[in-house]
Amino acid sequence: MNRFERAVYDCMIPTADLLEETTEPLHRAILLNFWRHVHLEGAGEYEKIVAPDMMVDEPVYRVTWGTSPAVIRGKDGVLAFYNGVGESVLWHSDDHLAVGDWGISDEITFHQLARGADLTALGYDVEDAEALYHVSSRQAFIWPYDSQARLAGEHLYEDKTSLSIEEVSASDAITPSRVREIHREQLAKLEAQRGERFWLLTEA
Repeated sequence: MNRFERAVYDCMIPTADLLEETTEPLHRAILLNFWRHVHLEGAGEYEKIVAPDMMVDEPVYRVTWGTSPAVIRGKDGVLAFYNGVGESVLWHSDDHLAVGDWGISDEITFHQLARGADLTALGYDVEDAEALYHVSSRQAFIWPYDSQARLAGEHLYEDKTSLSIEEVSASDAITPSRVREIHREQLAKLEAQRGERFWLLTEA
């Protein structure tokens, strides 16, 4: 198992640790929604993310990746956003995670493995359109939730002073299909441990 595969497997450990010390039902449900959301997103199962039991009717995303900040409104916009990510590999690490009645905040190192052409389209400056790059930066994620522990949006702010871009060999990387497999595996484990509808507030 290479370093990238290990990192994908480990990315939700901080969420699991915070859940263990959290007793407020709303806060637990928010953390479980967040946990499920990350695995669904990694698995490419975007329709489940925008389902009425996971997300409010009119979510608002504010995204400051690359050089083109965007505000995304509504579930159709959210689905287009996720589908527009393409074949990049995404994960996060080094969390400083907190939960409250209002939702989740998390300062993280956000990572992606992507081809140069895809990164250029996002506004990153890379030399080779065909090369594979590992891009990382510190980012603040603020995810508001409603009183039923449903996601109301994502506010993603990148610290551009921390941006790091390194070219990596394809033989050392992890493929998007393998990432989807890992997230489906982890989601199945989560459902087996916590029940079929574990993220709902009434069952938190």
